[in-house]
Amino acid sequence: MRRSYHKINCNQDIMKYLFLLVFVIVALSNVYSQQDPQVSMNKYNILPINPGFAGSNGAICASVLYRNQWMGFEGAPKTMIFSADMYLPEFNSGAGLNAISDNVGFEKNTYVNLNYAYHLQVAEGDLGIGLGLGLLNKSLDGAWITPDKLQGIQQNPYADPAIPHSESNIVFDANLGIFYRSKDDKIYGGLSTTHLTQPQIKFDSGKLPYVRRHYYLTVGSFIEMPDKNWGVWPSAFIKLDGSTAQYDLNMLIEYRRQFRGGLSYRFGDAFVFMLGFTTQSNITFGLAYDFTVSKLRTYEKGSVEFFAKYCFTITKSTGRGKYGSVRFL
Repeated sequence: MRRSYHKINCNQDIMKYLFLLVFVIVALSNVYSQQDPQVSMNKYNILPINPGFAGSNGAICASVLYRNQWMGFEGAPKTMIFSADMYLPEFNSGAGLNAISDNVGFEKNTYVNLNYAYHLQVAEGDLGIGLGLGLLNKSLDGAWITPDKLQGIQQNPYADPAIPHSESNIVFDANLGIFYRSKDDKIYGGLSTTHLTQPQIKFDSGKLPYVRRHYYLTVGSFIEMPDKNWGVWPSAFIKLDGSTAQYDLNMLIEYRRQFRGGLSYRFGDAFVFMLGFTTQSNITFGLAYDFTVSKLRTYEKGSVEFFAKYCFTITKSTGRGKYGSVRFL
């Protein structure tokens, strides 16, 4: 039996807002899952999820990634990630910094952490064992749900106790991980966990949502073709939070280690089309588009992601200093 408390025209706009409201409320409950931002170009986004990656390029690197998820869906996730790291040869270590802004609906998350990794020579490669320490700020803005968004469903958003008032809290956060790459840059792999302490965040409403510990596994290899100008990068990415899982299978084709394009499949969610290139001065650009295959495709127009990274080395000499080029992920 269909109930109607208000006269509502159930068009796609209403359904979008209802879906988003349910999505955010579930995300704020004690059964929190998959809170870390979703990224498609995960091969280029390792430091934010694995502190063991710090310094593995043997250079000074900085990168920025922007993701606009579920375009056309108001309040959908928007993520900005800045990462930087450098190798410290005097200490056989690496140091890094991450700053992440992740917004969805009336929830805003900001992560800032410092990373340290100690490097060991293992077999024909380098193993980084890393720890990341920092702060996580979670803020809620109930005013985001305005009467015009509700379109007659409820004129006063705060009449619903599930919609929070504006609040903000900061908690301590920690990540742990190991990352391995071969000396010839043809094999890499990492295992890590974020939100190691599963920090709890207390709001005035008395609710105690906690940030689930997430687990990551990433592996990949470079296969050189008979024509040595060409090669392929098959890789896999797995994200777990103890109750749900995300699986990505990726395939990139590279030409002269400079131009690349490929396809990913995120099980049950989307196909991802990727393009990228690296300039002679070691600036890498990447662009990805997610074509959604889940039921969400009715309400949105896919997701787009942009990535840029720059790496350089400084060589000390008695004469004029110079910058060298390096290979990097």
